[in-house]
Amino acid sequence: QVQPVESGGGLVQAGGSLRLSCAAAGSILTINAMEWYRQAPGMERELVARITANGRKTYADSVKGRFTISRDNAKNTVFLQMNSLKPEDTAVYYCNADRGFYGNAWGQGTQVTVSS
Repeated sequence: QVQPVESGGGLVQAGGSLRLSCAAAGSILTINAMEWYRQAPGMERELVARITANGRKTYADSVKGRFTISRDNAKNTVFLQMNSLKPEDTAVYYCNADRGFYGNAWGQGTQVTVSS
């Protein structure tokens, strides 16, 4: 089993920055990629950023140039640095461990609120 735990959400003004963290405990060798998703009220959950086991990164078009995903392998932790935040970035952010055949493992989510 893998259990991701997110932290770092909060309230920030537009133009500000936040850094989210996701610590993955458990059978981390089964993880193909770590992902950040977000879900705004009334909206579907969307993929924000992804980093594979070999370090390949992908981003949603809406966050390219503003968000950066990275990881600390020694601490089994993935980060999402969010800069130039906009009110439309307001959502609950979820960390997901893509374990392929073994399925996904979701964190509990952390709220990010960007005020205008």
